[in-house]
Amino acid sequence: MNNNILALPGYRMCEYLLVLHPHEELRNKIMNTKKDFASKFESPSAEKGAPHITLATFSQLQMMEDRILNRLKMIAMAMPAFKVELKDFGSFPSHTIYISVASQAPIQMLVKSLKAAQSLIKTKEHKPYFNDNPHITVARKLLPWQYEKGWLEYSQKHFTGRFIASDMLLLRRPEGVKSYHVVQKFEFMNMPVVTTQGKLFA
Repeated sequence: MNNNILALPGYRMCEYLLVLHPHEELRNKIMNTKKDFASKFESPSAEKGAPHITLATFSQLQMMEDRILNRLKMIAMAMPAFKVELKDFGSFPSHTIYISVASQAPIQMLVKSLKAAQSLIKTKEHKPYFNDNPHITVARKLLPWQYEKGWLEYSQKHFTGRFIASDMLLLRRPEGVKSYHVVQKFEFMNMPVVTTQGKLFA
């Protein structure tokens, strides 16, 4: 594939992010936590990015988007809405501090459904990432001192919150672009969806 073809809109490689998003009141509460961390531990990047739970990330040519949207719509239609419980903090030593998700089972079930569609979203160069440990990031890419001091404090802190996940959002960022934009919202409908497993997008 030559560079002239790659310059055409449909052949542009894009990064995609599939997420669950809390309601506005809870988003504001989480943003206050992120801002507090940013000012205490000199981590301005903690203030960036809307709070969300990542379900999957992947890269794919933009020309594949319609097929991906159709598949994600089918997966969402079969999924019932569910309650997400947030409780306290966790960490990935030695670089990330996050808000823990207490109710992981329904999210992991959704991620399992997404994994079944991965033939559509993986490429030779890019393998999709599926999040088996749902959480909401407070701060990431921390320096050792930021992590150590931050975790010393946040391991003792408490946080509670809950929201009903009634849909998921797909966001897109074309290669070379800094910010993500929402492509589509997929409502969870709890409807029986009949497909031939593996043959829908063979």
